[in-house]
Amino acid sequence: MSTTASLKKEYRERIAPTLMKQFNYKSSMQVPRLTKIVINEGLGIASADKKIVDVAVNELSTITGQKAVVTLSRKDIANFKVRKKMPIGAMVTLRREQMYEFLEKLIRVALPRIRDFKGIESKLDGRGNYTLGITEQIIFPEINIDSVERMTGMNITFVTTAQTDEEGYALLKEFGLPFKKNSIN
Repeated sequence: MSTTASLKKEYRERIAPTLMKQFNYKSSMQVPRLTKIVINEGLGIASADKKIVDVAVNELSTITGQKAVVTLSRKDIANFKVRKKMPIGAMVTLRREQMYEFLEKLIRVALPRIRDFKGIESKLDGRGNYTLGITEQIIFPEINIDSVERMTGMNITFVTTAQTDEEGYALLKEFGLPFKKNSIN
């Protein structure tokens, strides 16, 4: 049995019943669940050097275990020297097993490696989804610090079926995301 099954099993056996009691749901289908995790790396400097995009795609693919895709600009922006369909970033969308594997790795390994870590902000988007900004990719154990040429940050978005921020916060808190103690929505 893999670690993936443990987090998924924990959701079914502990998290869902806890949320059902907490919010007085009548059906188990009302319980919010995590649908996908999207990891996005914006590379504004990529317009000058195409190699940066390849490095970002390789790093994201290594971190997530799934092939990252290059994101392209939608329109010309002269001030930033960006042309339409120019590569400007990389992203990965994780679902099912890979999503649970990544979530477990993020909570148990990567976040504790951040210097002076005191927890993450607890501001959700109004619809129960949460985006976490990470400033350095080296917190992930798959990244070899010696081979990193430039520090790049990334946004990790947790998309849930929650209807409200309160439900989304409760779900992510039960999964083990280390929110700051003093802040609640």
